[in-house]
This record gives sequence, C-alpha cells and structure tokens, in this order.
Amino acid sequence: MKCPYCDAENTRVVESRPGDDGTTIRRRRECVNQSCGRRFTTYERLEQRPLMVVKKDMEREEFAREKIYRGLMRACEKRPISVEQIEAVCSEIERALRMDYEREVPSSAIGERVMDALKRLDGVAYVRFASVYREFRDVETLAQEVLSLLGEKR
Repeated sequence: MKCPYCDAENTRVVESRPGDDGTTIRRRRECVNQSCGRRFTTYERLEQRPLMVVKKDMEREEFAREKIYRGLMRACEKRPISVEQIEAVCSEIERALRMDYEREVPSSAIGERVMDALKRLDGVAYVRFASVYREFRDVETLAQEVLSLLGEKR
C-alpha cells in the first residue's frame, strides 16, 4: 500500500478490525519511511458484482447506495431518526436486493423496499417518501394513503 503523504511504496499494518457493518475491514497503517512515519486508515471491502437498476423508461444504470441514503435522509428530515438507523436501513435494502437479484433490479423493487422500511420506521417519513415516489396528484390520494397507514397501525 502506497503512503498517501510521501508516496513511499512500503507501509505496515498496525491494527486491523472489522468495520461496523461487518462487511469491511478497517486497517490502521503506518508508513515505514523514516522521514514520514505517518499513519492512515484504509478499508477493505468485498468486491461485489455490479447490480444494474432498470428504470421505468428501461434505461439501465449502476446501483448506487448513495441514492437510497439521500432519499431516506430527505424523507426523515426533522424526524427522530438517527443516521445509524438510516445506515442500517440502507444496508438491509442493499443486502436484500443483492440476495434477490443477480444482475438487474427494477427501480420499482427498490422503491417498494424503501417504502416498506420507512413504514416500519416512521409514518411521517413514509408519507413524505410515498408522496414523491407514488407521484400523488391530489390531496385525496394522499389522504387515502394516510388512512391506509392508520388502518394498518390499529
């Protein structure tokens, strides 16, 4: 591993431990160049097969976990939901998608999984996400969704 500070070709691993999500290894490294000797962190992650998302218009793009994360953050804004909870939902959705789909996943499957997770996590965040995802055109449609959610809670 090359040192990011002095470009020396030789570094040594000082410490290794599993990442928080259990799918990465965090390594603390130290440059062996005596004039540098600085420490830095690297992460080792299993290389996974690319998963392509098939959109409504049949275009394909590579799966991006960051898009799910941004959508969840927007839906959960000003709600009592921690970043850790959002990260956990992202990991759960990505893991399930990779288990259920080998190469291509319809965007609708992603949206439905996000909505299911939000429904369990927070009703307000769910309605926010659903209003954009399902493209509610009027208040009646929104009201029906809220009533449906209330009916499930009872």
